Amino acid sequence: MALGQDNSAPMNTSAAVSTSAKVEAGDFGTWLAQMLASFRGPVGTDVPCGSCRGCCTSSYFIHVRPSDRKTLGVVPKNLLSPAPGLPQDHKLIGFTANGACALLKNGDCTIYSSRPQTCRDYDCRVFAAAAIQAGGVDKAAINQRVQEWQFSYASGQDQQIHQAIKKAAAFITRNRAAFPGGRAPVMPSDIAVLAIKVHGVFLQPESNGQTPAELAAAIVQASRAFDASRLTDTTEKQ
Repeated sequence: MALGQDNSAPMNTSAAVSTSAKVEAGDFGTWLAQMLASFRGPVGTDVPCGSCRGCCTSSYFIHVRPSDRKTLGVVPKNLLSPAPGLPQDHKLIGFTANGACALLKNGDCTIYSSRPQTCRDYDCRVFAAAAIQAGGVDKAAINQRVQEWQFSYASGQDQQIHQAIKKAAAFITRNRAAFPGGRAPVMPSDIAVLAIKVHGVFLQPESNGQTPAELAAAIVQASRAFDASRLTDTTEKQ
């Protein structure tokens, strides 16, 4: 899943307790399968956004890849800027002074049918799954929806998997020093994605007795294995 680049600083990611009305997030097992598929390839996600435009108004830089040909064909050149650290043909779409995407007009996306893969992949339910917030004040609209999402569960196993994702996110957030060189994600989106990828570590009975360093090593190994399987899937489809 390629989330938009976050312009905010690392923060306390603990999810706040909310009294907001709940919004159906869908069946957890079905959602997780779709989310993992989106991590492995450009399949996108189907988010029941309703009237929410949180991700479109939260100061995200939107990554536009060379493969986003339709997007590049409709976005005015003056709205595209170089993507730092990436090849020249990768671009970013910025946001206005109030944090809204430059292509959002009257509350709607003006290029929705040609939107880039970044937007097709974005799903704020990853934060609800990981029980963390999406960011600080500039992500307030997303945080509100994250608090409102409510998954349903077809089985007790799905509930256990969800708890494992929450445990993974909490561990990554609180034990950065346990990772080799202290190199653990600090941005909420990166923490949530990693927690979903490696949640299997926290389904193992032995995880309860492992040291932080052992758990961190297991997370690194699981993440590498997931990424390797993604590359294998991509190669086989070519």
